[in-house]
Amino acid sequence: METSAPEQAAPGPGGQQAERGRGRVRERILAAGSGLFYAEGVRAVSADKVIAAAGVSKVTFYRHFPTKDDLVVAYLDELAAAERARLEAIRSQHAGDAAATLAALADALGEVARSERFRGCAFVNAGAEFADPAHPVRRAVADHRAWYTDFLAGVARDAGADEPAAAAAELMMLRDGAMVCGDVDDARVVAPRLAAGFAAVLAAHRG
Repeated sequence: METSAPEQAAPGPGGQQAERGRGRVRERILAAGSGLFYAEGVRAVSADKVIAAAGVSKVTFYRHFPTKDDLVVAYLDELAAAERARLEAIRSQHAGDAAATLAALADALGEVARSERFRGCAFVNAGAEFADPAHPVRRAVADHRAWYTDFLAGVARDAGADEPAAAAAELMMLRDGAMVCGDVDDARVVAPRLAAGFAAVLAAHRG
């Protein structure tokens, strides 16, 4: 006869309330750090500045994030999860139509670039501040960029590209350039130019 592992008692109302409170504090710290890191740069923002912005004590901060690097990685992980969800939603909305998927992606990136506080890709910005590929922040950046490139390779494969990996590398380079353009140039041109570039890459890789 099979036996199951002993069940753990569910936390009582007081324990659940305390857990929710800890979660809210962590979210407040993460939100404060995320806003500062994106607006001012990761290295320019100290843990003390985040602590002041979040309105918590140092003890509370370090209880949730043992180091500032842990907070930066959490910031990037949260952004990565949101971006991946958006990309998958775009692909699902245009299932079976790679050209439409990339056109919708270009529109979405153009909308991001036109937002009031846009200052480039958070992952490119963070990666530029950490040269060591073994650093946790640089690894978080590399992991998300690898996922993004693999996503684009899947779209290129759907389009019948002869070399999906090569096409994805070119699509990713166009995407990166568009984010720089949106930051330092005219953000209004991002969507149409990126859409044209995406279409040209697909056409070039269809044999």
